[in-house]
Parts: sequence; structure tokens; C-alpha cells
Amino acid sequence: MPQTALNLIAIAIFTMTLSSLLGPIFNISPFVPAAATFGILSLATVDTLSWNSRGVSLLLDLFASVEQRQRIINHEAGHFLTAYFLGIPITGYTLTAWEVLKQGKLGRGGVGFDTESLTAKPFELEKMRLSLERFCTVWMAGIAAEKMVYGNAQGGAEDRQQLKQALMMAGLPEVGYPQKERWAQLQATNLLTRHQKSYEALVAAMTDRASVEECYAVIQQHCDADSEQLSSISNQ
Repeated sequence: MPQTALNLIAIAIFTMTLSSLLGPIFNISPFVPAAATFGILSLATVDTLSWNSRGVSLLLDLFASVEQRQRIINHEAGHFLTAYFLGIPITGYTLTAWEVLKQGKLGRGGVGFDTESLTAKPFELEKMRLSLERFCTVWMAGIAAEKMVYGNAQGGAEDRQQLKQALMMAGLPEVGYPQKERWAQLQATNLLTRHQKSYEALVAAMTDRASVEECYAVIQQHCDADSEQLSSISNQ
């Protein structure tokens, strides 16, 4: 069961416990919190099994703060920018559960990639290795972007899971997963730092829900500014 659904269940249990303790004081029947908790647990189960937790995601989006919404944009812009510079085609992006639902997709959204290069023929081992390294960097770029902007990362659990699944399918030993994750995050951080102007412009464009093509153009427009900034730093 997804973490969001587990959190909702934990809140329901906590509420039932608290209501049971305070019920006698406020003359609340014990059947009221029990019925409410049963209803929440039932909805969470149905949502998870039938809706892939989209209901929980919509609820969380509804009550998300301005900072949380901005964090998501910064996180996804990290994925987008890194994929652009590593030559991975982007098929689209969504920033809220509602946008995902409107497009008829599953999951919580984010930046969509063309993963065809990860399914190359078995004998193209070198191509597969390079593709895997690029995708690992892109998956860790959301966390890298959050840390660059906020100093910490709140999202990224699904990104880490994707990375681990890809490494497992590639036959790499599990003991090396943490090292690969740190390497990919470092690569993403370096790329985002080198293209900070482009990243900031992309965040603004994605906030306005610019199309993928418009986002590409925004990044390209600010590449010269990134180069000038790097030259200025190296000359100091």
C-alpha cells in the first residue's frame, strides 16, 4: 500500500484513539469514532485497490500549501532539465493529481520520459549501461533540485524506487545500490549547478504550465547565460 494511504490510515487510527479518550468527557458515543474510522479505512482500501491511490493524492493536493506546491514544481523541473541535457526525450509532465486524472493516467504524475533506450537489445550492453546511468541521474535530479533550492528534500521516494528497480533488472548487486544512488545525485547536482539560470527559467515556465516544446525553448534561451556565469566564476 502506498505511503500516502498508510499515512491516512495512521491518522484515522489516531483520531479514533483520541476520540475514545475524549468521548466520555464530551458525551460522544464510542460508536461515532469507530464508524468514522471504519469508513476512512474502507475508503482508503477501495482507493488503493481500485483507484491506485488517486483519491488520496487528490485529497493531499487539495490541502497542499503554497510551499508544497512550489516544491513539487522545483522537484519536477530538476527531472526535466536533467533529462533535456542528457538527451532523454520528454513526453509530458503533470504537477498535480488533478492534472494526472484529467489526462486519464495512473500514479501521482511528474515528468514523463521515453524509456525505449532502456529496453535495447541484450547484445548492446554498452548502450544499455550508458542509458541506465543517464536515467539514474535523471531520477535523482528531483532530490538534487530540492536540496539545491531548500537545503533538504521531502520528495523522491518513488524516484529511489525506480532507480532500484532499474538496477535490479540490470542485474547489479544490491550492495552497490546506495553508491550508485549517491553517484547519480552528485551528477544531477553538478548539472543543475552548471545550468542554474536555465533551471530557474524552467521553473517559471512550468509554473505557468508551458508546453514541453516551450520549456525546451526556455532552456535553450538561457544556455548562454549559464555559460557566462560559469566563465565569471572560473575567472574569479
